[in-house]
Amino acid sequence: MKLKLILKDGTQIVGESFGYSPKKGEEIDGEVVFNTGMVGYPETFTDPSYRGQILVCTYPMIGNYGIPGECKLDSSLSKRFESLDVHLRGIVISEYCEDPSHWESKKTLSDFLKKHKIPAIKGVDTRALTQKLREHGVMLGKIVSEPTKYSKNMQFNDPNAANLVAEVSVKKKTVLKPKGKSKGAVVLYDCGIKHNIIRSFLDRGVKVIRLPWNYDLSTVKEKYDGVFVSNGPGDPETVDKTIENMKWAMKENKTIFGICLGCQIMGLAAGAKTYKLKYGHRSANQPCSDVGTERCYITSQNHGYAIDEKTLPKGWKVWFRNANDGTVEGIKHSTKPWFSVQFHPEASPGPEDAAYLFDYFIERIVK
Repeated sequence: MKLKLILKDGTQIVGESFGYSPKKGEEIDGEVVFNTGMVGYPETFTDPSYRGQILVCTYPMIGNYGIPGECKLDSSLSKRFESLDVHLRGIVISEYCEDPSHWESKKTLSDFLKKHKIPAIKGVDTRALTQKLREHGVMLGKIVSEPTKYSKNMQFNDPNAANLVAEVSVKKKTVLKPKGKSKGAVVLYDCGIKHNIIRSFLDRGVKVIRLPWNYDLSTVKEKYDGVFVSNGPGDPETVDKTIENMKWAMKENKTIFGICLGCQIMGLAAGAKTYKLKYGHRSANQPCSDVGTERCYITSQNHGYAIDEKTLPKGWKVWFRNANDGTVEGIKHSTKPWFSVQFHPEASPGPEDAAYLFDYFIERIVK
């Protein structure tokens, strides 16, 4: 079956379907973005931060090591994936491997995408498409079946206009305990969290009190030592309830750590502003420098927004900076225990250079 990717500027790209096949007249809308990672597609495709997006993979072959078994640590936490679902709207690749080889592979990528009803297109010059997105910037698009054609009256829905965090966050508070005796506890705001962040806390002996994005922090009865704000999709300004709770946490002088969207939320709670990047950072090889030591770390990233450095209020400073484009990759307060990073120290997929940041946080909350 032939599928077509139509971009808002009228570009039409045809390829073959290898995932879910849209019904006649069905249109799959999304924001078209690209990722340059060479491996890690099971983790990438299950990352809630991709909610509402059509992902273009620049690496030439995808699917060559299949998909591992979908086992869980408990009813709410995956052992292998970054969530219990696939949040992408669609996938576009160059070449698909129909005969995967890996000792943990339990199914093909095609079967996995069909199960989760995710359309996928192969046989596309993804590097040319990526060049277009780099020059123009990310743009809206849709996946349709042939022979649907572009028209000037065609409507393109912008996922960033919605509160995507509300769609992917947990709906009720849960408590997850590590094996053995707990060394401390964190309140964790789930804004679309990657499960390896939770696993990173549990592996370090920290109890996790997992909250929905809009939970009133002042009403938490459990004893906790620090506050964590997770990654997630969409425009950070739509996550108003989490921002308000971070303001309360700052007023109460709580120790706070944020990752990705959590970094943007911390910036907004402090009084800074955020802006949309031209085409974002989505890869497992982004170099980031610690401003204080000038040490460079190779990091995993997935974000389309950033903090405007010029709007950081007094007392705040840039902690990390992207070595490619100079954008803010981390902020911290000069005197208060508030700090956050734009990249993913839990990686998955990606390098583990920055995993020490979990220990940095834990050292400051567990005396």
